[in-house]
Amino acid sequence: MRTPAAGRGTRLLVLPLLVGVLTAGCRSEVTLSAHDERLQVVATTGILRDLASQVGGDRVRVSALVPDGADPHSYEPSLRDVRNVVYADVAFSNYLLLEEQAVVKALDANLRDGVPNVSLAEGAVKYAAEIIPLVEDVSLDTIWLGMRVRGTGEAHGANRSSDVLLRATAVEGPGGLVAYLTGSFGDPSFYVDSTDGFDPGNGYRDDTATLPPDAHTHMSWAFTEPGVYRLTMRAQLAVTPDSAPVPMGEQVFTFAVGVDPHSVPGMAGAAVLDAGHADITVDLDQGRLYLLVDPEPRPEQTHEVQQRAYEPASTVIEVPNRALREVPGDRRFRFLGRPGTQVHQLPQAVLGRHVHGEIDPHLWQNVRNAISYVELIRDTLIGVDPEGAAEYRANAVTYVGELERLDGFVRNTIARIPPSRRHLVTTHDAFGYLGQAYGIEISGFVTPNPATEPSLADRRRLTETIRNLDIPAVFLEPNLAARSTTLTEVAREEGLRICRIYGDTFDDDVTTYLQMMRFNAESLHDCLARTR
Repeated sequence: MRTPAAGRGTRLLVLPLLVGVLTAGCRSEVTLSAHDERLQVVATTGILRDLASQVGGDRVRVSALVPDGADPHSYEPSLRDVRNVVYADVAFSNYLLLEEQAVVKALDANLRDGVPNVSLAEGAVKYAAEIIPLVEDVSLDTIWLGMRVRGTGEAHGANRSSDVLLRATAVEGPGGLVAYLTGSFGDPSFYVDSTDGFDPGNGYRDDTATLPPDAHTHMSWAFTEPGVYRLTMRAQLAVTPDSAPVPMGEQVFTFAVGVDPHSVPGMAGAAVLDAGHADITVDLDQGRLYLLVDPEPRPEQTHEVQQRAYEPASTVIEVPNRALREVPGDRRFRFLGRPGTQVHQLPQAVLGRHVHGEIDPHLWQNVRNAISYVELIRDTLIGVDPEGAAEYRANAVTYVGELERLDGFVRNTIARIPPSRRHLVTTHDAFGYLGQAYGIEISGFVTPNPATEPSLADRRRLTETIRNLDIPAVFLEPNLAARSTTLTEVAREEGLRICRIYGDTFDDDVTTYLQMMRFNAESLHDCLARTR
C-alpha cells in the first residue's frame, strides 16, 4: 500500500469552464484526501461508486462526481469535484458519452500523471460485456435535425477531451433563425441566434456549438418567418485548449420554411430532407461538413436502413407548415416572439442536454454487464495496489456471486409477467439493455419539447400505443419526474398506474446497485402483471 503522499503532486488544473461553478443541490458525502492510507478512488456516478466500493472494500475510499439524484447527462462539476479528482489514485468513468463532457474534462485535465483513468463501458467489452446500438425512434412529423461529430480525429492527436467547434457565421433569410437546446427544467441555451447578428471579432463565440469527438446532440430549430434560409457554418477541431484549431470545412445549409422545397431558387433537382433523423455533421477523419441522415424506416423494409451523406450544396431541409407552433407564454421563450404568435419549429425531440454517441451507454441495466465492470475494476485496483490483490479478488468473487443471483432474480421476476404485458413506456431511453437481456419490449419513451405544448399528434400516438397494447402502467425515474408531465397526464387520463424505475442514479430510497435492479424488477412485475 502506498504512503499517503506517495506519487502526489500539487497540480490543480481547474478548467476555465469550471471556474466559479458551484453546483447547488446534494453533494457526495465522501471527500478524497492526501492524508488517508486507503486508495483514493473517484467515479463519475453513484452506480460506479457502489461497484468500486464493493470490490475495494476497506482498502479504498470512493467518491462520485455526480451526486445521487442528479442527471449524469447534464451535471456540471464543482470546484470541490475537481479537488477530489486531484487527490484520486484511480478514476472510473462509464463514458460512451454517458456523462456530460464537463465531467470527462474534469477527470482528464486534473488527474495526476500516471493515474489510471478507466472508461468502464468501453473496457468492459474485453470482459465479455455486450453492447447494443442506441436506437432512437421518436416518430416525428418532421425531420429531426441535430449536430454530429463523426470520427475520432486521432490523426490530429484528438482524444475524448478535445472539442469540435461548429460555428454559425451568417444567415440569409426573411426572418430570424434560432437553434437552441432546452435543458432539463426548460431553460434554453443557444447554439445559433441570427436575431442579434454574428460577431467575427470574438470568433462567433455566441453562435458556436461545442461537441466532443464521435458525438451528436439534439436541438430545436425555430424560424420566425416563412421563406428560404441559408445558414453558413464553419467547423474546427480544438485538440487541446492551447492548440491552434484545425479547420474542418465550411458549408451553406438551405432550409425551405413553409414554402415548396422543390422550388428553391438555384437548387433545381436538389434532394429534399423531410423525415427521419439528420445531423449537420463534422467529419474529423475526412475534414469536411455534410448532412448525415438516418432515413425513417418503412414497414416494408426488413433490412437495416443505412446512413447516407448528403452534400449541403445540393440538399434542401424542409420545414413544413405543419411545423407551425405557438410561442408559449413562458418568459424564457420570448426570444421566439410574442406569446401566441406562430413560428416554424423543428422540435428537439429529446428533452434535456443529451449529447451521446452511437452505442447505448447504459450497460449496467443488464446485470451480466455489471459483472464485466466489476472484473475490470478488480484488475485495475490490483494494478495500482498489488499488495491488496488477494482482498480485491476475494471481494470480487463474493460480489460477483451476489450479482449472479441478482441476474437470476431479475430474469425470473420479469418472466412471471405475462408476455403480452411486458411493455415499458417511460421518459428516458435508458433501458435498452434491460429490455434485451430480460425480455421487456421498449414500447416508447416520451420526450416532450417543453418550449411548446405537446401536439395532438404526439398525445394521440402515445394514447393509441397504450390502448392498443393494453398497457396498465407507465414508469418514471424519480429524478426525471418533474419533466414528465405529458406522460403523467396521459397516464391519468387513461387510468394507468404511474410506477417508479431507476436508470442512471440512486436516491434516498435506493442507494446500491443491488437494490436498484431488484427494485426495477419488482416494480415492473407489480405494475405490469396485474390487470387495470
